[in-house]
Parts: sequence; C-alpha cells; structure tokens
Amino acid sequence: MSRRRGARRIALEVLYESDLSGSSSESVLSRFADRKSVAFAKELVRGVEQHRKELDDLIGSLSEEWAVDRMPVIDRNVLRLGAYELLFDRDTPRPVVINEAIELAKEYSTEDSGRFINGVLAAIPIQGRE
Repeated sequence: MSRRRGARRIALEVLYESDLSGSSSESVLSRFADRKSVAFAKELVRGVEQHRKELDDLIGSLSEEWAVDRMPVIDRNVLRLGAYELLFDRDTPRPVVINEAIELAKEYSTEDSGRFINGVLAAIPIQGRE
C-alpha cells in the first residue's frame, strides 16, 4: 500500500473517531505518531478541520437532498477528505483523489457509498486541475 493511501486511511480513522466521539482530532492523531504515513495524514486532518465549514457547505450543495449532518459518518468524512484534496492539495491528480475516495468508501462503507461519493466529488468545480 502506498504511503499516501495509508495516510488517507489514518486521516479517515481520525476524522471518523473525532466526529463520533467529539474528541479533538489532535488527540486522536497523537495515537498514530508511530505510523510511517502520519505526516500526510496530519496534513489532511488539519486541512479538513481548518476548512470544515467551507467543505461541508460545498458538499451539502452538491449532494442532492442530503444534508451533511444526516450522512453516514464514514461517507461525510470521505467526502471531506476528497473535497479537501481536490480544492487545497494540488499535488494529486483529480482522478486519483476521486478514485482513492471511492476505494475508501467501498472498504469502510458500502458499494452504494462509492457511487454517491464519486458523484459528489466529480461535481466539484476545479479550475486548472487534471
């Protein structure tokens, strides 16, 4: 597994636990300090946290009839991660970001979640992105 894929998994686990428990993402992140992929995971988690309102507003506007707070916890956090990468982390090509999000959804949620996440992330307008 690539380091970035591993980092996305860690970031999803951190965001999921933080979302469910109300714990700070920093306290949850501290338990992953010994993992190889933690640097990129920290960047992702901190970026999602920093831009959460903006990300949730965008996701909510693109997900027909689904309020972000009513989405399954895994799905909304996969969407937050993918949207953050698409908007703020220009190192990874758009198709790779979307594919990684779909794979996370398939692994941690349902097959239907993968299609839903694909539809929402693909609808994010990005200028100058592959």
